[in-house]
Amino acid sequence: MTLLPKNNESVIADANETGGNQLFPVFLKLNQLHTVLIGAGNIGLEKLTAIVNNSPLSTVTVIARTFLPEVHLLASEYKGINIVNKSFEEADLDNTNLVIAATNDNELNELIVQAAHKRNLLVNIADKPALCDFYLGSIVQKGDLKLAISTNGKSPTVAKRLKEVLNESIPAEIDTTLQQIAELRKTLSGDFASKVKKLNEVTAVLVEKSN
Repeated sequence: MTLLPKNNESVIADANETGGNQLFPVFLKLNQLHTVLIGAGNIGLEKLTAIVNNSPLSTVTVIARTFLPEVHLLASEYKGINIVNKSFEEADLDNTNLVIAATNDNELNELIVQAAHKRNLLVNIADKPALCDFYLGSIVQKGDLKLAISTNGKSPTVAKRLKEVLNESIPAEIDTTLQQIAELRKTLSGDFASKVKKLNEVTAVLVEKSN
């Protein structure tokens, strides 16, 4: 695994000098990974809800000294959620793939980042962009269509508003179209270029402007 930078400051400086959003968007198969979430207050609940809403079969270990009742409720509804009532220790990140922290303790957040990077793990610290290796974007989902919105950590509120706009403007029927296109792909013959040409012709109607 590629080593992560020990100091995020140099990476942030390079991004600032280049300008624009330098983030590389990816979609993770969380059902195949083990995520550790530290913190079970309001922000922790928000992160956990986002995880299970997007990937219901995720395996998530939630570590905290106190838990909102809603976190326990989620744990009762999703068998992949494991509740651990204790203070965080570095060893909690052993056998982990992804780390998310939702605490208001700056010293603890620094410890979590150090422990994660020592293990070459990617970490997200809620509301602390400078400590994050990745951000959790606002999500728009219509069946198999999923769009992630990023403001490069500048304004989650703007991302939330864009989510509302896209949710209203993209029809739910788009998923039916996706399923039909998927079935059409199975019937196409010829080389890759000819298949792409045919699919481009079929899907052109999705971006045609009405008079």
